[in-house]
Amino acid sequence: MNIVADIADELETLDGQGGIAHALFADAPSSVSFNKMRKRLLRQVRQAFDDFAMLKGQKRWLIGVSGGKDSYGLLALLLDLQWRGLLPVELIACNLDQGQPNFPKHVLPDYLTRVGVKHRIEYRDTYSIVKEKVPAGGTYCSLCSRLRRGNLYRIAREEGCDALVLGHHREDILETFFMNFFHGGRLASMPAKLLNDEGNLMVLRPLAYCAEDDMAKFAAAMQFPIIPCDLCGSQDGLQRNAMKDMLADIERRMPGRKDTMLRALAHVNPSHLLDPKLFDFAALMAGEPTPKSE
Repeated sequence: MNIVADIADELETLDGQGGIAHALFADAPSSVSFNKMRKRLLRQVRQAFDDFAMLKGQKRWLIGVSGGKDSYGLLALLLDLQWRGLLPVELIACNLDQGQPNFPKHVLPDYLTRVGVKHRIEYRDTYSIVKEKVPAGGTYCSLCSRLRRGNLYRIAREEGCDALVLGHHREDILETFFMNFFHGGRLASMPAKLLNDEGNLMVLRPLAYCAEDDMAKFAAAMQFPIIPCDLCGSQDGLQRNAMKDMLADIERRMPGRKDTMLRALAHVNPSHLLDPKLFDFAALMAGEPTPKSE
């Protein structure tokens, strides 16, 4: 059975039961526009589950929650699906406090406790390491991300989780593709499903099909207690910002191009590219001409 085909009916049935939902949605808007967006996001998450076999053999997930709109949204959508009986996986939210200046340590544990979400808060001062290692004027994102990811891998293993689940959305995937395209000289992006180097942990991105604009509107409507990033977010001139601006400009001039680009990443024809490691061009030989009929 296709797990996406029946979700609309399931959501309609449950929504008709007095609006009951997970406690996290207690103060969610009841407007038609919000409910349409919520259902669209849920369908897109389940489509990612289906397309990339994310639920295969999975029992326990560690959800990376940074305090930003996307990770809050990811957690809410997964809890919504779990509450509805559509996600048979145990969820643990995890925030890595990286020692950033003025980080409000109470916000996430208070919120997660209030909505009844099992969680773990881990303190690791990676901020000092990043400040020490990155030269003046450099950007912190790459090293910060690697240090954060390494700690989250460790925590996931300590918690007995099968996967680390992250809140990267459609725009993150497209921006990464173009960063690699323009600056790295390769065709690569963020995969929706990845096995770590040790081969003992999956990395999943269930928001792969979700638009950043939808995630921003969802977060605003849900009134998540957003924590701004004082480390990376305060830096100007990042390559990713340039890619974001470029994609936004393309979408303004040609609406729908982002979805088209995302579809392109799922329809790759190696014989029409230039990588002899992916396609055996040496074995491509013209055969004898076909005799013409007399």
